[in-house]
Formats: sequence, C-alpha cells, structure tokens
Amino acid sequence: MPIMKYRNILAAALAVSLSTALVVIFSFLLPQHAALIISVYFATVILMSFIVLIISKIYNAAKSSVNTVEFIKIAENLNNEFIMWSDDLKFIRLNKQIRDHLGIDSEQFDGAEMLKKVFALESLDENSIGTLTSGSHHAAFKASDGKIINIAWTTSVFKKFKKRCLYLSTGFNYTEIKKMRVNLASANDFFNSSMELAEIGVIMSTDRKKYAASSETVRMFRLKSNSIDIGEFRSLIHPNDRIQFDSAMNSDEEESSDVKKIDLRIRPVGGISYRWYSFRYKSIKATDNTLPLFGGALLDINEEREKDLLIERLAYTDEVTEIANRNRLLSIGHETYNCSLALGYSYWIIVLDIDRFHIVNDTCGYDNGNYILKNFAHILYKFITPGGFAARISGDNFALVLRDYGDDDLPVRTARAISEEFSKLAVDDFASVSLSCSAGFSKLPDDGNSFLDVMEHAEFALKSGSGQPCAICGYEPSMHDSIIGMTELEKALAVAIKNNELQLFYQPKIDLSTGKIMGVEALIRWIKPDGTIITPDSFVPVAERSRLIGKISEFVLNEGCRQNALWQKMGYPNIVMSINFTSGDFYQNDLKERVLDALLRNDLDSDWLEVELTETLALSDINYAVAQMNKLRELGVKLAMDDFGTGYSSLSYLQILPITLLKLDKSFITNIQNDNIAFEIVSAVISIAKSKKIKTIAEGIENREQEEILRKAGCDYGQGYLYGKPMPAEELEKLFPELS
Repeated sequence: MPIMKYRNILAAALAVSLSTALVVIFSFLLPQHAALIISVYFATVILMSFIVLIISKIYNAAKSSVNTVEFIKIAENLNNEFIMWSDDLKFIRLNKQIRDHLGIDSEQFDGAEMLKKVFALESLDENSIGTLTSGSHHAAFKASDGKIINIAWTTSVFKKFKKRCLYLSTGFNYTEIKKMRVNLASANDFFNSSMELAEIGVIMSTDRKKYAASSETVRMFRLKSNSIDIGEFRSLIHPNDRIQFDSAMNSDEEESSDVKKIDLRIRPVGGISYRWYSFRYKSIKATDNTLPLFGGALLDINEEREKDLLIERLAYTDEVTEIANRNRLLSIGHETYNCSLALGYSYWIIVLDIDRFHIVNDTCGYDNGNYILKNFAHILYKFITPGGFAARISGDNFALVLRDYGDDDLPVRTARAISEEFSKLAVDDFASVSLSCSAGFSKLPDDGNSFLDVMEHAEFALKSGSGQPCAICGYEPSMHDSIIGMTELEKALAVAIKNNELQLFYQPKIDLSTGKIMGVEALIRWIKPDGTIITPDSFVPVAERSRLIGKISEFVLNEGCRQNALWQKMGYPNIVMSINFTSGDFYQNDLKERVLDALLRNDLDSDWLEVELTETLALSDINYAVAQMNKLRELGVKLAMDDFGTGYSSLSYLQILPITLLKLDKSFITNIQNDNIAFEIVSAVISIAKSKKIKTIAEGIENREQEEILRKAGCDYGQGYLYGKPMPAEELEKLFPELS
C-alpha cells in the first residue's frame, strides 16, 4: 500500500480520535447538553463520510480520465498504429499514424465505421470483439490515397468497468514486408522460369541426406516432389558414374570452397535410358548464424557429349577399319612403356605393311581396298594376347603390341600366321591379286628410350627388310650405320639434286563459294633424264634418313616463292603458294630466317606463302612446334595442318596451334555422299574450325556431288582431281583463264 495512503488513514484516525475526545470532554463539562452534542457529532460524521465518499468517486473518476488522456498523448505520435476504444463504441481514440492512413484531420468521424474499416470486419458484435481479443488479427484496408494497408492488430483490455470495457488495439504495419514477399515470389518465379528456359536443375541440402530440388530438376528427372532422398537420387545415376558422385557428396567443406564439375549419366524416374549432365557443385561451410550448405546445378550436356564422342572417335579411331589409330596407339603405348619399366615387363612391337597395296586400290577400286583394310584389322585382333593392342598407324601400315613371355620367336611366328590368314582373302574379286604382308619388329623397353622410339625402330626394321613380299625383319642397332648412305636410290638421289632433276608440280585449290582458284600446292617430283617420274613417297623417306632432305626443302621453298612471284608479274591472279616441310627442316632453329630470306630474294609478299604441316610433325613436340609456328605467323606466313584425322588427330590442339587452314584428309571425302558417319565428322570439324576462325579445305574432291555437299557443309576450299591433278607450271598457266 502506498505511503501516502497510510498517511491519509493515520490523519483520518487522528481526526476522528480528536473529535471524539472533544465530544466526550464537552459532554462531561456540559452534561445538560451532552445528548445534543453527541447527536450533532454523529450527524456531522455521517455527513462528512458521505461527502468523502462522493469526493473519492469523483477523484477516482478524474484519476482514470487523466491516465487515459496521458496514454493517448503518449501514443499520439508513435510510428505504430494505436486505437483505444470501448465496447459500447462511445469512446474511440485513434493516434495520428492511423488517422493519416484514413485521411482524418480531427476526432470528428464515425467511429464505429472507422473501426470496422481498419479491422476489416462486417460488424463489431460480441463475436467480432472476441475474435479481436483472442489473438493477432490481420486486416487490409484501403487508405485515403488508394493504397492497401496491411496491419496485424493485437487487442487487449486496457481497463474494465462494471458495464463496459476499454480496449487498446496495437497495430504492426507489414505492408512493405508483404510487398517484399510479393517481389520475392516474383523473383522466385523469374528464377524458376530462367532455370526452366535454360534447362538447368538445382539441388540443395544442409545435411547431404535430403535434397531440395528445383522445379526444373523435378521436371528433368520426373521426381514426385521437390524433395528427394540422396539414396533415391543416386539410384538414378549410371552405376559407372556413382563413384564420382559419391566423391562429390563426401567432399570436405574446406577443400570444396570452389565450384567443381563432374559429368554424370542420369536417367529419369522410371526411365531406362541415360542422358549426360554436367553437375557443377559447391560446399559452403557453416557459420555461427548459418547451417552448412551443399548444392549444385545440373545442365543437360547430352548433345555436346555425343559430339565429343564423335570427335573422340575422330581423334582415336580409324574410320576405315574402326580400330584404334596412331594417336590411340601412342597414348596407350606411353602407358605401356612406363608400366614395363616399373613392373619389369617386356613387349614386342610389330609394324606390318600390306604388300603392294596400291595395286589393290588401282585394280579393284578404293571400296575394295577399304574392304581389305577392314579385314586385315580383324585378322590382327585374332592374334592379340592379354595386355596386347592393335592399331592402324597410316595408309596400309598397322601395329601390333604383344606381351613378351620369353618367346623370342613370337614376333616372326605371329607375322607369318597373320600373312597366311590374310592370303586367304584372295578370292572372288581379289583372285587376281596376291595378298600378303611384311613386318618389322622391336622389343620394348630394350630397343628405345620411349614408346615412340621403340615403335620407330620397328618401322625402321620394316623399311630395312629385303623389299620382297612377306619380309620379316627385327630391329638391330647396327641397321643405322649399315643402311644410311649405302642404297643405290640414295646415291642416285644425291646426283639428281646436284643435276637439278627435281621439279615442282602444282595442284590447284578452288574457293568453293566462287569456283575460282585461290591457291596451289607445290608437290616435289623427281624426273629422271629418261622422263621417268618418281613420286615423293619413294625418295623423301630416303632423303630424310640420309640428310638430303634439307637440300630438297630449300629447293621447294625457293622455287615455290620464285614461281608465285613470276606468276604475279605475268599478270595472273594473286594466289597462295603452299609448300610442305618435313620434321627435319621444320624443327631447325633458323627456320624463320630461311623463310624470310626466300621471300625477300624472290620479292614475294608473305601473304601469298603457306606452309603445310602434317599432324605427326606438328604434334610430336607440341611446345617447340607452337614456337616455330608463331615465328612463321610473325612473318605473315599462313599455316595449314595437312591430312587432318589420319595422325595424332586431336581437335583440342586447334586451340593451341596458330594455324589458319585445316585440310580434311581425302579418306573422309572419298565416299562422303554415301557415308553418313564421314559426313557428320566432316561437318563437326568444319563447325569447330569456324568457331576458331580457321579456314577449311577438303582434299580428294573428284565429282560435283562431293563439291556440293562440302559447300553446303560450310567448307571454304576444295582440292582434287575434279579441278586438276598435280601439273607443271606451264600446264597450270593454261588453266588460269578458266579458273580465274
């Protein structure tokens, strides 16, 4: 009880005690008036008590009024909405915040209607008031400016009287929050639509057990809901890819702060076929205020993957025989060599050549020639032992890698057995030809410091054979010294170079969009005094072994520049002169200086010179090759990759090599009008080359149908017998008017 109240009671008690004492004293002193004194006293007490009671009520009422007024004054300018109202609706006070919403300048308004409006109620009866006071009540109403105001009202009893109650309603304005929610919902819809249009699915998890899936993920994999158990999702992944997925799921948060990527084959729920998806994922570690988060995006890359497989087929598979090509052989061969060193294993490398295969092509046609190549490849596979390997490494050359189990006669016995099996194909259309093969072999790792070294020694042994059909020769280190500089062909070639018996022939290159000549390829020929023409296939390998190739390359470079400059002076159209370099010349340190010297000596602009390189040459030492090619590009000389698809054949190197022209090997063009696979490969290569701003030229065009197919595929240039065989300069000059 307040101290002031005790003081009032004490004062009242003292007053009563004092007045009573005075009454007793006066009654004692004046006994004749005692009855009157006592009567007056009690009447006075009763009257004063009644007056005090009335004053107390007035005071209490005044006190309550003051509290309510003070409270209204306090709430008047607060930012929240406040309403004080009585259940009989005779007392209603709105603070300024709510009055501003309603556009009310004073307290002169229809209170009941205003309450129904702000509370969004049809009426204010006992049920409505019960609803208001039972908890939070959400209401939306239109403000005076037309905007919708959203308020959560909390109503409680402020003061209770006998016949009425005074209520206080406090409002929480969440209009802006609701707008944010709407905007967030719109943003979420935009996000989902974007993911759907981009066909990107998203999965997220905080415990890596249960994943939240985006709507696009649900659509992709036909999920039943936006939540999926990790085990259920894992069951949709191809068994061969689950290890990768498990590794991603178990990646450490600290180690996985960067976005990582894996490719997975995933099928939809209930489906049987898989599609390739790129899964880009990231792990975010927990903080004091957040849970750990793991998730990623799934992008359908099935079409791109199929193209990659097509490109991989081009890179690693020989299209004619459908077995591995030289590129694949070298890739596996390097692993085999390292394995042999580590485990003490040894292998035989047998290089086989189909004897006089050109006769098969000339007499039976290219289709039958391809048939022979395919069947020869199938025969090789019959002789592969565990750990062995077979590949086609060039035109009619094949390689067979066999595990050595201590049988030194294995290479010879195997080569003979293959030749005997091969000879059985000489029936029907091939009855007039003799089918056999020759072989050279070497031992890995004994015969070289690398797989390529050992294989080249096997190829050297093949070339070092007797030259007769079915020749089989093993590699010996002494072969180098015994053969170099001793053959009659080599001696004759040295004389031919000295006597200027070498001559350049030129084959035209045509712009497929205009039909006009845009360049020529210079091809070396050895013309003996008796008129016999020897092709480079016969003497260039000899020249490379005997170091005569440098003189030949110097002749080709200078003669090509001289002839092109002469044609320009004669008024013929400016065309590009393409020359070929061997590896021995291309990797010389003074390559750039020699090319520049030839250009200056013959007064030929570098724009009109192109150097052609084979894949094997360019990729045998990729770093040095790029350096040499960049030196030539600095001069302005064009660079072409020749015989693309027959050697190392890797499209990924197109991003590295600064080439300006890609030559499609004629093996892809020969039957392009009937071979869909060849057409798809050529189209894919042309498309990729264009994306790298590299021109393309197709070799071996022999008819208009092939020309039209290549033109529609986007090929830039063409070369082949349709436009002309390699010919001397005088013959080509006669064609210039027709091709210009």
